Amino acid sequence: MATKREEHVRKPDWLKIKLNTNESYTGLKKLMREKNLHTVCEEAKCPNIHECWAERKTATFMILGDICTRACRFCAVKSGLPNELDEQEPERVADSVSIMDLKHVVITAVARDDLNDKGATIFAETVRAIRRKSPFTTVEVLPSDMGGSEENLRILMDARPNIFNHNIETVRRLTPTVRAIATYERTLEVLRRCKEMHADIPTKSSVMLGLGETKEEILETMDDLRAVDVDILTLGQYMQPTKKHLKIKKYWTPEEFAELRDIAFSKGFKHCESGPLVRSSYHADEQVNAAQENIQSAK
Repeated sequence: MATKREEHVRKPDWLKIKLNTNESYTGLKKLMREKNLHTVCEEAKCPNIHECWAERKTATFMILGDICTRACRFCAVKSGLPNELDEQEPERVADSVSIMDLKHVVITAVARDDLNDKGATIFAETVRAIRRKSPFTTVEVLPSDMGGSEENLRILMDARPNIFNHNIETVRRLTPTVRAIATYERTLEVLRRCKEMHADIPTKSSVMLGLGETKEEILETMDDLRAVDVDILTLGQYMQPTKKHLKIKKYWTPEEFAELRDIAFSKGFKHCESGPLVRSSYHADEQVNAAQENIQSAK
């Protein structure tokens, strides 16, 4: 007989996913291995990998290796001492984007606090390489906080990605427990600086739910993000990667996610994806188009 606690954290039916291993999915997976590339789709065990790879022709590449210098308590990516920097990686990523004819690509990375520029130069070179080889592909970047350096952020932003994404991850109160090194205020500062550098580039951030936050704290986080003019918000259910990671405190229902989505729009976000299976890059191709259209209509 299950206890009330076990019933509370049991995985609900709405988190079931549909697998699709068609030619697009298997082709992209094979190419990643051939090019010695990493994707956050695989490393972070994203539940939407089959939909994105097989149906939407979008992917999230993880550059700068697969070992992170941070050890956030929610993340499945390996942490430790990173490998040497691979300066040919931008071209390999661009080749893969071109071969697979991806219509939207997200470039994220492990945190590289061991590098002086925190990986900003490789980020920028990757954006430019994709533009050269796939001029019609939209490019979204999802970097770390770059050590809080305005100079590092400018190096990346001068490559002019179509969208800049930097995740706040959780509410202010839980940040010290959930994230390693990164802070709530630094994330807001990065997003603010990005808008100051290039006001026409949409900014985006994401919040995981289920770590013990309250609805009031979520709304406060929305307000903080809008205060630095963030355009796009994604809200999704936190899923515990392994037993060593933070435990799930609550499964938010699809109805609660729908309500939060409506609230986000009422607060001025240009676009919001909100649902149990939503991740930062979920339907990212639609997000950039919707946000740009709403930004133009608001002028």
